[in-house]
Order: sequence, then C-alpha cells, then structure tokens
Amino acid sequence: MRLFDCSRVDERDRAIEAAISAVRSGDLVVMPTDTVYGIGADAFKSWSVEALLRAKGRGRDMAPPVLVGSRRTLDGLVLSLPSTARDLVAAFWPGALTVVVEHAPTLDWDLGDTEGTVAVRMPLHPVALEVLAETGPMAVSSANKSGQPPASTATDAREQLGYGVSVYLEAGPSADIVPSTIVDCTGDVPVLLRAGALSLEKIREVVPSTRGPEDEGP
Repeated sequence: MRLFDCSRVDERDRAIEAAISAVRSGDLVVMPTDTVYGIGADAFKSWSVEALLRAKGRGRDMAPPVLVGSRRTLDGLVLSLPSTARDLVAAFWPGALTVVVEHAPTLDWDLGDTEGTVAVRMPLHPVALEVLAETGPMAVSSANKSGQPPASTATDAREQLGYGVSVYLEAGPSADIVPSTIVDCTGDVPVLLRAGALSLEKIREVVPSTRGPEDEGP
C-alpha cells in the first residue's frame, strides 16, 4: 500500500505511473475525481471488480459505474448510443453526469448484476483523466465502505479501505463532495435516477423530456 502526493511536482508523475501499473496488474487504486474520491479497478478484469466490491462491502447487486477518459471511449462500449445520451454527454462531459446506457453484449467484462446496462461517466479531474487515458475504462465507486461517509481525501479513504487498495493518489480535499447526477438513457424517455451535482433543471435544458421524481405515477 502506497500513498502519493500528486500536489508535489516531483511526485506526481511517479504517482500516476504507479496507479497505471497497479490497475494493469489487477490491483485497486484510489484516485481523485471532480466529485468524491473513487476506488477503481480495470473494468475488464472480473477478479479486480470483485475485489472492489469486497473492499466496499457490497454485493453483485450494486455494480460499480465505469469511468472513461474520453467521449469516444463511450462509443466503444455501446452498440448504439441514444441521441438523448449523446446530447447530455456533449453538454456535461467531462463533468458530474453519469449516464446509464445498454452496453454492447460482446464486451468481455463482469461488473455484477447489471442486466445489460452500464453507468458511465467522464470525470473532470486531470489526475483521473491521465490515469484513464492509459488504463482504459475503469470500474470506479466512491472510495468508502458501504454505509460510511464518502472520502474527501485519499487519506480519508485509506482509513476506511486500508490494505485492500494498492495505490492511493492524494490531490487534496475534494472541491465538491456532492456525487454525480445519474440519468437513465436506456428507455425512450430519460429518467433522473439520482439528483446530484447537476440539477434536474440543468438536465432539462438539454433534454426537456427527462423525467424526474415528480413525474412518477402512483
């Protein structure tokens, strides 16, 4: 277990290289995002995803989202990206928006019980983007034990996750510990699943038909 200080110029490059190496080896890493710190693993290594779920104390019924380093990567994860998802991604990526889409059935991964869908986000944080640019898609969840407060620093995450994580990347306190907003784009009409850093009103400025909690029937 190693903790690196990415705010130090002389340590940043070594930190990112260590995280990339750990992910490629199937180990877990903690890294900053533009919301809360995340615990991540190679999305295509099923044993790494299982280790992530164990570290958090979660089961397969709570599959982790996937972080990507570019908008183009999302196109490689789906057979066809709905126009609503494409519009939302164009408006809010990189940023605090997670879109749920149907993933390509040919993908060789096992994120848990997803029923053919995946939640995807491109974070707005330079450290995360540098790691993702080299590792490819990563399964990433908030860096805390299930039921515990989200970690606002890598040091906080280490107190909860300990030796279950190989590399911790510290980049100072999170600027905003509000989680990302989640929108389900798998149906004909997008549905807000979680209100987070982006309000429903902001989402509707791009896709007016998006349904919110007040639109649910009895």
